[in-house]
Amino acid sequence: MSTDHASSWDVGSSRIDLAHPRVMGILNVTPDSFYDGGRFDSPDRAVAHAEKMVSEGADIIDVGGESSRPAGPYGKGAQTVSTEEEISRTAPLIARIVRLLDVPISIDTTKTAVARAAVEAGATIVNDISGVTQNPDTTRLLAEAKCGVVLMHMKGTPQSMQDNPTYDDVVSEVSSELGKAAVRCTDSGVDAGRIVVDPGFGFGKTRAHNLEILRRLWDFSKLGFPLLVGPSRKTFVDPNAAPEDRLAGSLAAASLAVAHGARIVRVHDVAETVRAVNLVQACLPPQ
Repeated sequence: MSTDHASSWDVGSSRIDLAHPRVMGILNVTPDSFYDGGRFDSPDRAVAHAEKMVSEGADIIDVGGESSRPAGPYGKGAQTVSTEEEISRTAPLIARIVRLLDVPISIDTTKTAVARAAVEAGATIVNDISGVTQNPDTTRLLAEAKCGVVLMHMKGTPQSMQDNPTYDDVVSEVSSELGKAAVRCTDSGVDAGRIVVDPGFGFGKTRAHNLEILRRLWDFSKLGFPLLVGPSRKTFVDPNAAPEDRLAGSLAAASLAVAHGARIVRVHDVAETVRAVNLVQACLPPQ
């Protein structure tokens, strides 16, 4: 892949210009996500929140129907749900949002059947926290449907990923795994212009690992793909605060990430992040 910084992202029949960083709004329709679990698990509340995020400047809405909350400070960790339940939570909602809002919709899932149902409902992006390792058949769906894809790095599973994760060099190892994930996709026919990579803040990393990734984020540009980050409200941004009190740390992390090359930030707090990102972008030299 080229080491030039990627400046656009092809999703479905559309192209997202990444010359300016984009904000992806999180819409978890789950009862047990670590920060917003249960807040938007009714379709009407979920649709209203999607509309609110777009009005605040969200460029993409990311819909998730299964929590990946880790074990640890939030209890035992989120439990897996059946494919049928995940589809019932997400596909009808995506169909409603697509009719109402003119922004790309992403499905946050590791399951091929859930991704397919979401795409049939109108989603044009698949955000896979496993880097398409849990269900490799998803790569064929991505190629056939011409989806945008987010390949995230996760060490282990949500239930085990925080059990003493270790790396010799977290940045080089995560980068290597993301490169392999991208090759799996392109080998299955996914166009490279449809791929975005995510180092997976909080997914099998200690606070020290997360901070090292944030400090060295530019290293991931060597992969040749746009970079998405999701530090929002996670423990590492402010380990002494509860999730509802981590806005300041989230904005600091998002701002640093954009300054260090991230082109998409996935967040709970859209309005505040848009303002912070706009200021950072205004201070950066032209790409």
